[in-house]
Amino acid sequence: MNKKRILTGDRPTGKLHLGHYVGSLKNRVKLQDEYDCYFIIADLHTLTTAPEKTGELKENIRELVLDYLSIGIDPAKSTVYVQSQIPEVAELAVIFSNLATVPRLQRVPTLKDVMRDADIKIPSLGLLGYPVLQAADILMVKADLVPVGRDQASHIEVTREIAREFNRLYPLVLTPGVSRAESLRTPGVDMGSGVFPIPEALIPEDIGTLPGTDGRVKMSKSAGNVINLSDDSQAIKKKVMGMYTDPSRVHGDEPGNTEQNPVFIYLEAFVPEIRNSKFEIRKEELKKRYKTGKVKDVEVKEFLFGVLEEFLQPLRARRQKFENQPEVIENILKEGTERARAEAQRTLADVRMVMKIDY
Repeated sequence: MNKKRILTGDRPTGKLHLGHYVGSLKNRVKLQDEYDCYFIIADLHTLTTAPEKTGELKENIRELVLDYLSIGIDPAKSTVYVQSQIPEVAELAVIFSNLATVPRLQRVPTLKDVMRDADIKIPSLGLLGYPVLQAADILMVKADLVPVGRDQASHIEVTREIAREFNRLYPLVLTPGVSRAESLRTPGVDMGSGVFPIPEALIPEDIGTLPGTDGRVKMSKSAGNVINLSDDSQAIKKKVMGMYTDPSRVHGDEPGNTEQNPVFIYLEAFVPEIRNSKFEIRKEELKKRYKTGKVKDVEVKEFLFGVLEEFLQPLRARRQKFENQPEVIENILKEGTERARAEAQRTLADVRMVMKIDY
């Protein structure tokens, strides 16, 4: 039985952090055992907000792959590839751009958020059309599912609309005696009435958001309130000891709030990752003492630092192993990109066939 296919990934704009781990990376490690996973390094998408920073892409891609490997993404199970090395996706995006209107793209809810965060007053054609390029990424590998947070489900709806419209305009007409699998050259995949599946958003029930170290609602590279997966012990200790806690608690002998307190939110997220009962017992003890004003912030922060060190040590070991083997990273990207491009070429051949432009 064929596994369902997933596409997800990241823009190579810098190192990944603990918020990425809680929000998506942790789930990806599980998904690669259940699904046929494609992890896209979406370098073309970086052009929509920072076209002047292409000189940083090569190093950022390397760092991204190291982060993937450190958390347990296995290139033997999953396909990791570089978007810009698949020229077929650009042709597919051009075709899809004729199936989406400007007003529809302007209604994508996160467009205004992206423009605000990047201080963009008027969107470029590339930024306005990034959901179309995203649709090409997803449909290029004929993904069934796309893991996203609830706030990004609207992106997938654009892809679904484009897939439906393409299938309506260019229905698959089977030759008598030839199976649809043979016609599509994608064995075992039922596409319904057209070339493309209608992908669904995969929204994990337990997906969380990690607050920034400064107490903001979300950890963000642009806000500078992150703890990176690749940070060393000294950097982590400095960030943890400077973390925002309960602003209403002036002295350590005053009762404090643990519910909206970033230090305790981090503890709730990462103590279970260690799978050691003594850490769980210690966490609960500190929570009780904090609520009754019997522990100072510094003691809780020191415990959090110890928890994060315990969590990150195996990640550092895996990262160091691959940092010392740059040729391995090159091979992972080369082989993954070759696999992804082979899928893209098959998809584009199917598209050209049903559009009757395969001359």
